[in-house]
Amino acid sequence: MTLVRAGEARDTAPATQPRRNSSKRFDFFVNLPGGLLTCTLILFTLGLLLYLSVRVNDGQIIGSAFTTDNLSFALRDPLTRTVLLRSIVLSAIVTVVTVLLAYPVAYYLAFYAGKRRNLLLFLISLPFWTSYLLRVFAWKIVLAYNGVLNSSLMALHITDAPLTGLLNTPTAVVITLAHAYAAFAVLPLYICLNGLARNLLEAAADLGARPHQRFRKVVLPLSMPGVLSAALVVFVPTVGDYVTPALVGGPASSMIGTLIQAQFGKANDWTAGAALAVISMLAIALVVLLTRALVQRWVEPR
Repeated sequence: MTLVRAGEARDTAPATQPRRNSSKRFDFFVNLPGGLLTCTLILFTLGLLLYLSVRVNDGQIIGSAFTTDNLSFALRDPLTRTVLLRSIVLSAIVTVVTVLLAYPVAYYLAFYAGKRRNLLLFLISLPFWTSYLLRVFAWKIVLAYNGVLNSSLMALHITDAPLTGLLNTPTAVVITLAHAYAAFAVLPLYICLNGLARNLLEAAADLGARPHQRFRKVVLPLSMPGVLSAALVVFVPTVGDYVTPALVGGPASSMIGTLIQAQFGKANDWTAGAALAVISMLAIALVVLLTRALVQRWVEPR
């Protein structure tokens, strides 16, 4: 019996080698379009941005010299520091609000939706069928002085006059961004919660843990990767958002994207705009790394 099994092993071993080679070739060709897209669009764009940030603005396409004055001037500029700090604070508020609102929705989808899960997921993704710009304009109509919200409040005799603090304020920016990125937070949270092992909850219930204790001791710590993913997906793009502050925000709501657009557009100073973009990316990376370290330390078992 041993000889037969050894012979079978010798016969099947060479057959598995071509399968592995074929699988490697298949994986290579499948990943080739994504790799080329990453190298040509993303890495090339980042490299060009870094190149422009340290180039002398002499009016030439390639440039004749390099300097760090663009980065140092952007760091010393009080306006840049103020707007960048405002952008980080507003984006942090948007991230917290969005994740707090998205977590109960994802929790319900993962544990209680049942047969309605697919329908609810369809409704959550439905806003993506329209343009992001149209959704921002919709909120501008809702929050306007004579908009839907003020008209409803006056029709219900809650207010005697339209409220003036709805549009062109940081609050309007937070509301619009939270709505625009809500689905981006729900989906990673739902995937993480849906993948939790149900036997852990059953074991906690058998040990006498109440529902709120099961959530605090089991569900919440295990869902932190989904929370971090949702926060990252919301925080990173909202820091550099330009459209929303321009349409529903006022002068007190200008974010770093507004300054970058002004440098690339009206000022026609691409080197200064690239320097602002590089500094904002470094600031975002620093905030993300610090937040991740703090969260990992908080959820680390003791």
